Amino acid sequence: MTEYCAVVTGGGRNIGQAIALRLQQDGYRVIVLDIVVPEVDSLRAGARLVDLGDRTATEAVVADIAASLPVRCLVNNVGIVAPANFDEVNVDDFDRLMHLNVRTALICAKALVPTMRSVGGGRIIFNTSRVVLGKEARTLYSATKGALQSMARTWALELGKDGITVNCVAPGPIATTAFWKNNPPDADYTKSLIAGIPVQRIGTPEDVANAVSFFADDKSGFVTGQTLFVCGGVTVG
Repeated sequence: MTEYCAVVTGGGRNIGQAIALRLQQDGYRVIVLDIVVPEVDSLRAGARLVDLGDRTATEAVVADIAASLPVRCLVNNVGIVAPANFDEVNVDDFDRLMHLNVRTALICAKALVPTMRSVGGGRIIFNTSRVVLGKEARTLYSATKGALQSMARTWALELGKDGITVNCVAPGPIATTAFWKNNPPDADYTKSLIAGIPVQRIGTPEDVANAVSFFADDKSGFVTGQTLFVCGGVTVG
């Protein structure tokens, strides 16, 4: 029986790590692409250290993976935020965020879709964000996540005939190091944000991983072009 592979960008920490571990549990051989060594021992063996903001380095790594492994799942998870209100937005950050958050997804898919076709189908899953619906101080981040969701819908139409589904998981708010950095636990704003979540708790990386697992499952082949908000209800209404 073939052991299919899943590639998770930015899988060394936080949500990416939870996704990688869940896909391992689901039976995938997981290849993490990250600039840091994964914290969890089981993810280290297949990890590839790479600066995903570097086009040449990223193309080289995914080309090597495509040439040697039966990849059936790609999770485009890597991303940075650079929060700033409109007047403080630094235009110099535009390329940095677009290259890491969006270009990486395109590079990986271009390399790995042919492999998915060769094994009879596949799953592409984008980790986007509830910010696509609007959030203060997220001009550049929301632009990248909105671009990913639009790209996913286009790919869903184009790749469906190949048995490749393309979907998005849109988290928020989730307890990650980035969340706590941008929302200090003792800040009144943070306390108010958490109190306003309908399910009365902040999300966990594992909550997001559960949604990714659903889209990655072979049984989910009739679901494509969709966005699932994993947000505790904050996007309702």
